[in-house]
Amino acid sequence: MEKIIVGPLEASRIRTLIIIDALDECKDEEPASAILSVLSRYVDEIPNVKFFITGRPEPRIRSGFRLKLLRPITEVLRLHDVKRSLVDSDIKLFFRTRLADIAKARSDCNFTQDWPNPSDIDILCEKAAGFFIYASTVVKFVGFKNRTPTGQLDRIVSLPRNTTHEGRSGIDLLYTQVLEQAIDDMDVDVEEIHSHFRTVVGAVLLVLNPLSMTALSDLLQVSDISTTLRSLHSLLLVPDSTEDPIRAFHKSFPDFLMDPVRCKDQQFFVEPVVHHAEILLSCLRFMGERLKRNICNLDDYAVLSEVKDLPTCQKVYIGDALEYACRFWPKHLLRIPISSPHTEEVQKAVERFFKTHLLYWIEVLALMGNLDAGVYAMNDVDQWYTLVSAVQTVYSDLCSCSIFRQVSHVHGQMTARESFWTTLMQSTTPLPTYIIQLSHFPLPHPGSMSATAQSSHWRSRWSGVFQKNGGCVPVQFC
Repeated sequence: MEKIIVGPLEASRIRTLIIIDALDECKDEEPASAILSVLSRYVDEIPNVKFFITGRPEPRIRSGFRLKLLRPITEVLRLHDVKRSLVDSDIKLFFRTRLADIAKARSDCNFTQDWPNPSDIDILCEKAAGFFIYASTVVKFVGFKNRTPTGQLDRIVSLPRNTTHEGRSGIDLLYTQVLEQAIDDMDVDVEEIHSHFRTVVGAVLLVLNPLSMTALSDLLQVSDISTTLRSLHSLLLVPDSTEDPIRAFHKSFPDFLMDPVRCKDQQFFVEPVVHHAEILLSCLRFMGERLKRNICNLDDYAVLSEVKDLPTCQKVYIGDALEYACRFWPKHLLRIPISSPHTEEVQKAVERFFKTHLLYWIEVLALMGNLDAGVYAMNDVDQWYTLVSAVQTVYSDLCSCSIFRQVSHVHGQMTARESFWTTLMQSTTPLPTYIIQLSHFPLPHPGSMSATAQSSHWRSRWSGVFQKNGGCVPVQFC
């Protein structure tokens, strides 16, 4: 921030307005917003700059604005304190304009001259209860191309008029209506489609980095994702391209689906614990199928900085789904509590992964420039295994190898072996190269040994620790 924003603005002294929208959707684990914490340290240095920040009043955001340096110079505008008549006037204007645009665009439908009539606009405004997200969702619902706008509008207007607060009124009823229609549009077994819906939509909402339809299909092994999402375009941003990521339009939709009190139809309820386990197992399965030695078919002892068009190799041979699985499976693991019925299945899957695909996983992380994720992964796995008090056979042996970490005898903590990162990042194939560069024994440079000598050398150093297939075997190694 100091180099990109503070320095240039301080030097230019230009009067500037910076807008930060939807701060609540920035994910961080700090008790006070990380962005606000950083801003509080520099705001006095750029007095000519004003910040306009929007966001839902979540605890960490409220705490951020209460920081000592920000509080006296912050003016808070709560939207629910704005005069209701002003908000309603804006929402009505939005409804009239957007619905009129829909009528003009749909030459295949018959509309009365006064559609939408003022009484319907009044009802919609009342249902919105001052929440623009409701109005935005209604317009997308009415404009769904496979339905007649007049029929869609009648469905919404006929809903009960008990809309008072977001999450407890119109928006929940609206979400339920859209979901029920989406299921009605699918001519398949109801039980099967509900399960399919929860799998697909649960993954869309719970993945830690938005994925495209193609990547989700590969990861979940589901071929007809487009069918499930076809009637959900008013709730999810589903791009025309199957290679672009899918996102929820607004945080209120995942909040609704993951709250059993608000989502009263359990057929639609997405239980985070269950679906994080599903995503994790899908990641481990997919890595088991796709990871292999020298996945990008590079020359022996290739130096990554010298590989021509490495991004193309990454895209062709690794792809978004495998990259996601390699980077984020430990984060999903952390979200599975010890009380989960999936705990035993997850333990077995993780141990099987370490036994068979450890080094191939490291290879992909190095190729993608995300090798540091392996360090954090070990921390995450260690944390989860500690919580479940599991018998850490494979995992204990992995830690003892000191590939990613070493024990600090002073504090008893596991720390990253950063000295190996740079070397490992520069060379990925073949497997003996990994081991030579990862070991903390002083070994000759790969280029100074024949392939046979290297193979013999690394086997003697790591015998019993790694299998030939790239996995880790249960053995104590110090």
